[in-house]
Amino acid sequence: MSYRKVNYEDVEQVSSAMHFLSDPLETEQVGVTIARCDPGWNSQPHDHTDNDHEEVYVLIEGAATVVVDDEPVEMEAGDALWIPPTSTRQIRNGETESAFVLVSAPGLDTDDGGDGEWLLSGFAG
Repeated sequence: MSYRKVNYEDVEQVSSAMHFLSDPLETEQVGVTIARCDPGWNSQPHDHTDNDHEEVYVLIEGAATVVVDDEPVEMEAGDALWIPPTSTRQIRNGETESAFVLVSAPGLDTDDGGDGEWLLSGFAG
């Protein structure tokens, strides 16, 4: 089989909101988390300096605030937010449930002679 599939609802919830999918999907370079945030829920402030992972937070449902380096960023469904590894980030949910897809990966390596760009061939658009 050349693929792996999991339903996030079958993955044990952590911190009363997070479903970490990387382990059950056995990913090698990308982290994927679904965050279903109850009203008033806040994540712990953290960064990814130690593992040098950048993150993209995509809000797919509801509204929330993501605090990046003490700066509140208001988000609504459809917004995507890129956060560098060294920045502190925290989700602060409002009065209604929200849902995020969180994606993390190491930055593009330009030290190996590559140009630091993603290979896009094969994507139809």
